[in-house]
Amino acid sequence: MRPLSKGEEQKLKILTENSVSLTLIEPTENGLKKSIMDATGTVRNYLKSSNFHNYYNQQQGPEHKIILEGLIYNENSISKTKASLYRPKTKKGDPRIWLTGLTRHSNANDILALICFDKLIHVINLTQLPINQLIESNVLNPIKELVNEINGVESAVANELLLMLKRLAQRGPIPSMLDADTSVGRTLETALNIKINSSKKPDYKGIELKSYRDKRGNRKNLFAQVPNWKLSKFKRSAEILDTFGYQRANDFRLYCTVSAITTNPQGLSLKVNSDINHLIENSNKREIGDFVVWTLDKLHERLKEKHKETFWVAADSIQIGGKEHFKYKSIEHTKKPIVSQFDILLEQGIITLDHLIKRNSKGKVVEKGPLFKIKPNSLDLLFPPSQLYTL
Repeated sequence: MRPLSKGEEQKLKILTENSVSLTLIEPTENGLKKSIMDATGTVRNYLKSSNFHNYYNQQQGPEHKIILEGLIYNENSISKTKASLYRPKTKKGDPRIWLTGLTRHSNANDILALICFDKLIHVINLTQLPINQLIESNVLNPIKELVNEINGVESAVANELLLMLKRLAQRGPIPSMLDADTSVGRTLETALNIKINSSKKPDYKGIELKSYRDKRGNRKNLFAQVPNWKLSKFKRSAEILDTFGYQRANDFRLYCTVSAITTNPQGLSLKVNSDINHLIENSNKREIGDFVVWTLDKLHERLKEKHKETFWVAADSIQIGGKEHFKYKSIEHTKKPIVSQFDILLEQGIITLDHLIKRNSKGKVVEKGPLFKIKPNSLDLLFPPSQLYTL
């Protein structure tokens, strides 16, 4: 696809800011003549993730063609269309897509937004249509209606969760469930009747809940992810613990922060190798050197999976009768991380890694991480502009 113009970039940004998930496609002159467009990898992945169509399972030939209903948008009208999704028998069966009637609504090399919503494929010409004016117009029009409807669906769960949190805050300080760093989150989820489990999926109907004690210097948890043991010199957490751990009370443990810009007291540091797409943890002991590896692709995947939409809930920690209580007071609401920023923030030491490994009195090794965390007040470096709520 050709590079977007500044105007097209701005229109794309406006749709993204309005919670519209989409993909882009460019009809060529030859494609318009032959009624055919390539379903690029981006288009295929979008249709699959939207549960509309999986080209990867589709067989070749016209008998396996899939037809989906759709709508093509103009400034003040809508035209019905049918999207044909198929893989021809010729060559490797490269995936194709075509929209009936498209030649009346698009010139060659226009950029089209495809939006999967409400069991239809919606088609908006980013090149030709004044997206911002239509969305901001006081007069109702088809694109404004579509965006409002998508916004309503996207916002429904967030509004529901926000109301639950406001009601919880009205109860005043909530007694902590346990004496641990993680108690602020576990107490919140329990008070909201959210089942606590080890799933990597978001906590509440697609929204991740991240709560923290609102003290200066507190970093925010992004996600946990173990190394790729197959690519690593060390093959399990116990090896890391045995090599770098220390005795503390009844436990042998390794609780430490690892950064790309400093070496910690255990001699550990991180380094990003963009050439091979790896994050590497290194020891300054020559006989050890690089000992574990994460692929950056996996870390990007976890970031997108965990933080498609997140409520970062700040709480004051209050001692009442010798017991910690939490008063949940504010929310920062973020959506859709800018994945390309993740590697840069690792290199800058703004995103760091925490080891939380210990061997208990029974000899069992427990690993609560590794946790990837971001410095306080740095969410805007990883996420688009957020919304702030006071509880």
